[in-house]
Amino acid sequence: MKTSDNGISLIHKYEQFRNHPYICPAGKPTIGWGNTYYEDGSKVTMQDPPITRKRGDELFNYILRKTENEVKKYVTSDINQNQFSALVSFTYNVGIDNFKISTLLKKVNNNQNDFEAIEYEFKRWNKGTVKGKKVVLKGLIKRRNEEAYLYVLPIE
Repeated sequence: MKTSDNGISLIHKYEQFRNHPYICPAGKPTIGWGNTYYEDGSKVTMQDPPITRKRGDELFNYILRKTENEVKKYVTSDINQNQFSALVSFTYNVGIDNFKISTLLKKVNNNQNDFEAIEYEFKRWNKGTVKGKKVVLKGLIKRRNEEAYLYVLPIE
């Protein structure tokens, strides 16, 4: 399974391409489509040169495929395309280390159709670290709402 166009659009909407390094709300150097590292595993630094859109798309596709593979590895329930795409968007943002220990993953694996509990778990991930403190971020509230919506959206 691969991320749907809806899933990719959701990631792009919230990550927004930037060709130069910047500090994300979590305080990490980031480039391209919200990427904090490169294909070789090296971390983005503020001294890195700008990248082209083509290079940003290549990096995005590499990290997206890696994220998809990790979601497939840890999700043991029989999820549909929308559920997969929502979980990939979530994991692309929070990272695989956070996803694999999340209660969201536990709820999905326990019963992928327990929509109320799963929606609640998506929405819990609405905080970022700002100046060393966890704070609710409006952008994360919106993103989690859209990921939860995509997760429960029936396949037509």
